[in-house]
Amino acid sequence: MQTLGILGGMSWHSTIEYYRAINERVAAERGGHASARILLSSLDFAEIRDCQLREDWAAAGELLAHEAATLERAGASSIAIATNLMHKVAPEVESRIRVPLVHIGDAVADAAGRVGARTLGIVGTQWVMSEAFYAERLRAHGIVAIVPPAPAQVELDRIIFDELTRGVVTDASRAVYREAFAALVAEGAEAIVLACTEIMLLVTEADAEVPLLDSCQAHAGALSRIALGDIAADALAPRETAAGR
Repeated sequence: MQTLGILGGMSWHSTIEYYRAINERVAAERGGHASARILLSSLDFAEIRDCQLREDWAAAGELLAHEAATLERAGASSIAIATNLMHKVAPEVESRIRVPLVHIGDAVADAAGRVGARTLGIVGTQWVMSEAFYAERLRAHGIVAIVPPAPAQVELDRIIFDELTRGVVTDASRAVYREAFAALVAEGAEAIVLACTEIMLLVTEADAEVPLLDSCQAHAGALSRIALGDIAADALAPRETAAGR
């Protein structure tokens, strides 16, 4: 069993789902009392959120990189950032560790391949939708990413931070996401990525006409396979990324 290092707490609601999904897969595969070997650093989301609001990504990168290095020293054989947005500072984290970083974008690309989708609609925080770091990781796998228009991005982002990261789920917000899904399908999306690990608390497959790719489940699924030794920690990375490690 490989030891996973997970940077969580961003928010803790989705970290719970990571922990559950990874251990359910390991238990199903190994049987008995088997569970995954996990080292978890659960950060104070208030501290990370303050960095986000100030757009102090250097400070955020330092926080995550420090914790990742601590997990490596404690014995983690790979590191995962249990959130989509904070992959914005993935390069800073990778620069401070010698073990592989299991990138959520690679897990999403793998999930897209399983449903035969090459054009993905992306819904998540405004930074994930409006900036290039997420789409570029998918592009490295030959995937085209499309996003909602700017006004819709603002409302989708508000729901995430004002509601979902606080455990609040409402029918009104579900309707907003359904509308965004329909618009992305009309633009040509063959599947839609829930590119914030809390969105799965709000919607289900019944809320869209195309497959919904839950980034949390995709990432956790990849991590469980790594924990079990079924795949190497860098197996899903783009070839040039894995080759340069």
